[in-house]
Amino acid sequence: MVNDLLSQEEIDALLKGSSGEKKADFVGQDAGLLSEVASIFSAAGERVIGMLSGKTVAVKLAEETVLSQDDFLSRLGDPSPFLYSMTWEGLEIPAALVLNGRGALMLADLMMGGDGKDLPPEMNDLYLSAAQEGLSQFVGTALADLSKLPSGKKVVPRGVSATLPREEWRPFGEMDREEKIWAVRYGVEINDVGTFDVWFLIPLDASNKLVEELSKAVQGVAQEEAPKPEPHELRPSGAQTEPSPSPRARGSAVVGAGAAPEPVEARPAAFLPLKPEEEPELKGIGNLDLIVDVPLRITVELGRTRKTIGEILNMGPGSVIELEKMAGEPVDILANGKLIARGEVVIIDESFAVRVTEIASKADRIRSISG
Repeated sequence: MVNDLLSQEEIDALLKGSSGEKKADFVGQDAGLLSEVASIFSAAGERVIGMLSGKTVAVKLAEETVLSQDDFLSRLGDPSPFLYSMTWEGLEIPAALVLNGRGALMLADLMMGGDGKDLPPEMNDLYLSAAQEGLSQFVGTALADLSKLPSGKKVVPRGVSATLPREEWRPFGEMDREEKIWAVRYGVEINDVGTFDVWFLIPLDASNKLVEELSKAVQGVAQEEAPKPEPHELRPSGAQTEPSPSPRARGSAVVGAGAAPEPVEARPAAFLPLKPEEEPELKGIGNLDLIVDVPLRITVELGRTRKTIGEILNMGPGSVIELEKMAGEPVDILANGKLIARGEVVIIDESFAVRVTEIASKADRIRSISG
């Protein structure tokens, strides 16, 4: 990673484009700089996905290449991928991350306390929100590392969009399908769970701008680390320089006879308050803070019954449908079609409402709506 601790040899290697990773041929001497960006995202992904999943994670850079948007879609080969697109404010560079559908489901399930294996057939709103939050932290961490370059620019994501494209899509909708993009594929391996691929994409024209900015930053490091000559003090001719006291002499001067020790301020040790233990019923559920703002549809079910097609065709104004639920029984309260509570119907300001009388535990509610 390019930072203030780079040695001169590492800086020269980056400027010459030397790198041990596989690089796209088109960038020539700039391959090292783009490979450094790819490595930054690889390291960030490993840290963030490991933290969110609670598992040992390895993110390996599998390939760097240049291809058209159409060719990328052919390579992806997934009819229902997860697209996370954005613009890098500070550099004004569009970028995108693309996961296959199974990878996005696996990441979201692990974030919500699942095992990453028993996955739903398709992504619902809850899983979509969790996957978006996971990639948001991934990108934010990587861009924070890029911002450490001494270029004076803070890079943050702007205009973030997380979608599940189905038909006639491309990573950068404002570009033609034949326009070239710089593409990096990472292999993500989550211990005891599974593997999936993540693609990191930047338009080819934007990658040249990124290389230019990185070159300025690296050259700035080289200039800062260059040794500077020490200034020489001019003295009058014939002036004598007083010898500096030896360490022993300096020590003797400090600890002189009769010297009183300086007073030392003593303060009681301060400790941060202990974090309250998590509610027992919520242990193992995952990072709830990541999904608390996800909107869910709440419906109240008065009752159910079954009718034949003939009975339905014979219905008209004035027909009475008898329900299976008895009068006075509590009605069912559902979130996204899943039962979470029961209650009684009341009227507030001429509007129907429901007073909750029975409710599932928080853990059961989360498992119900995420199942």
